[in-house]
Amino acid sequence: MTTLLPNGRVDHWIDGRRVAPRAGQYLASIDPSLGTPWIEVPAGDAEDVAAAVAAAKKAFAGPWRALPAMGRAGLLRAVARKIAEHAEELATIESRDNGKPIAEARAGDLPSVSEMMNYWAGAADKIHGETIEVSKTSFNFTLHEPLGVVGLIVPWNSPLAILAAKVGAALAAGNTVVLKPAEQASASILAIAPLFDAAGFPPGVVNVVAGLGEVAGDAVVRHPDVRKISFTGSTATARKITERSAPGLKPLAFELGGKSPNIVFADADLDKATIGASTAAVFTGGAGQTCVAGSRLLVQDTIYDAFLERIEKHVKQAVRLGSALDASTTMGPIAFAEQFEKVKHYIELGRKEGAEIAFGGRFGPENFAADSPLAKGYFVAPTLFRGARNDMRVSQEEIFGPVTCAIPFHDDDEALAIANDTTYGLASGVWTQNLGRAHRFVRDLQAGAVWINSYRRIHWAVPFGGYKDSGYGRDSGLESLRGYQQTKSAWLELG
Repeated sequence: MTTLLPNGRVDHWIDGRRVAPRAGQYLASIDPSLGTPWIEVPAGDAEDVAAAVAAAKKAFAGPWRALPAMGRAGLLRAVARKIAEHAEELATIESRDNGKPIAEARAGDLPSVSEMMNYWAGAADKIHGETIEVSKTSFNFTLHEPLGVVGLIVPWNSPLAILAAKVGAALAAGNTVVLKPAEQASASILAIAPLFDAAGFPPGVVNVVAGLGEVAGDAVVRHPDVRKISFTGSTATARKITERSAPGLKPLAFELGGKSPNIVFADADLDKATIGASTAAVFTGGAGQTCVAGSRLLVQDTIYDAFLERIEKHVKQAVRLGSALDASTTMGPIAFAEQFEKVKHYIELGRKEGAEIAFGGRFGPENFAADSPLAKGYFVAPTLFRGARNDMRVSQEEIFGPVTCAIPFHDDDEALAIANDTTYGLASGVWTQNLGRAHRFVRDLQAGAVWINSYRRIHWAVPFGGYKDSGYGRDSGLESLRGYQQTKSAWLELG
């Protein structure tokens, strides 16, 4: 099959080697383009997690803790090279496992994974404390030290990119890690794990245990030797993690869901805004399966009808539904069957709530010929609701599919009120040529990211995270690095 995955079945990566699940149980991973199994991944349990944590704890206390910061930097650069060497293979695995179009994985995700590792390599040897003069006879200095073993729980929509943001920061800060990938798409994480050891990382520094969230994930969260949990996923799961981790008083970092507003004013460059609105809604690429999707499209009432016609025309030209492994595909399938059914449910719900489908609303075989091998895949055509209200469930609840609600507004105050009328606060976009308006919305939008005349601009040097139910803590940027450290204060008496 590949050099990184064995044929048919793959095991955990623990202490520098493949380890079969203790209970001998496996889960079928489904190719969402075809709706058929393609590989088996481990159904890990608490015993597997305990073995991984023990390996990580041993490595932290031994060779990894003794390695100077410049040594960590060198190893991160080495793994960046390994990832670049295997980029095509990793892109193919990820596309087959979760339906991300191969063109997007090749051009976007895999290059960014390597570049993120190089970024964190540059940060590893620049972790500095401070000196604080308290008095003439007392001297204080601070140290930023690693936490120890950290648990990283990675979602199914962009496993490798999110792994790089979390793992890179955790390793740069001097921690060891136990990774738990999503059970729906574990293959690319299990495939990339050996590259860390091949790059020279001591065994046990990077460990991967796959399995169900309520079993393996819960064991990571509750293990007393795991000193931090960083999780990307749903708000509902984050609440469970908060409860389950409470006895251990673990620091938590959550990057969660969103129902992000993308606001188009009449004075915007409408050609650019049309492309930007389609990009924000993810009518191409990952089929709307991203937490920052601009799934609420707010359009000024004077251009509402004409702008929706522009979007429909653009989508018809730009979107080509197809197999994730076809380089000409611009939008792939929903990642797994349960999510496919959830998206279908919300489209039907939107109809019942009184919103009108402007275009789309086709599922599975409706998108292909009856004899097409893709007819059993989890495909949903790009779908836009017109006449939506912000109080509808389809406007308030995260769908995580290529579904967007177009909501009209009259003026700045109404746009801002609608935009902030949500429990989420991850991202937002504003399209306008009015500089004063742009600054006001940057100030007043309740979101962790605000894009002006663009959307989905994300970079590993920039902190990323949300407000309200979209979580707390940050991935990426030096602010993220601080989240994987603890501060020690040292006093010297000079008198």
